[in-house]
Order: sequence, then structure tokens, then C-alpha cells
Amino acid sequence: MSHTILLIQPGTKPETRTYSDYESVNDCMEGVCKIYEEHLKKLNPKSVSITYDITQLFEFVDHLADLSCLVYQKSTMTYAPYNKDWIKEKIYVLLRCQANQRQ
Repeated sequence: MSHTILLIQPGTKPETRTYSDYESVNDCMEGVCKIYEEHLKKLNPKSVSITYDITQLFEFVDHLADLSCLVYQKSTMTYAPYNKDWIKEKIYVLLRCQANQRQ
């Protein structure tokens, strides 16, 4: 469990910057998925259910102006920065584990 701060800038304007904090990296990755799901709900307000695949999620991540994480490192008592590629890798691992648990 490493405290994780998600930094997100959806648009090109600095005013679109925001952050969220989570108790763990996995919670943060679930938060990124929820952000995408909210985005899909805004695009499809009349849809009862929304489905997507990981490729679409990754395209969304790639199109954000900025997305990064700061993960607390207990050994140095500092936060280490991680980029979009790291985030996508962690999301992939999380979703793969969730899919394996459902089988």
C-alpha cells in the first residue's frame, strides 16, 4: 500500500489540471478507469450500459494532455514520478488480474 497521487490535465489549458490521491497504486489505476468511464457516460448519456476494451482506454490516456502519478516510497520518504506508459502497464496488470479472478 503506497499512497499515490494522480495528476491529470485533460486539456491543453493549465486550468484543466487536477489531482486525486489514493491509498494504493491499484486504487489509483481503478480511478483512471473510472475517469474514462465517466468520460464515456458524458459522450453517451442515453446508454444504459457502457463497454470498452483496453485499447480504447489506452487511446484515452494517450490523448490526455498530461497524466502522471506520484507514488510514495517508504524507504526514502519521497514521492517517485511515473508517466503514462507506466500507468498503462499498471492498468493492464490490474485488469488482467481482475479478469483471471472472474474465471
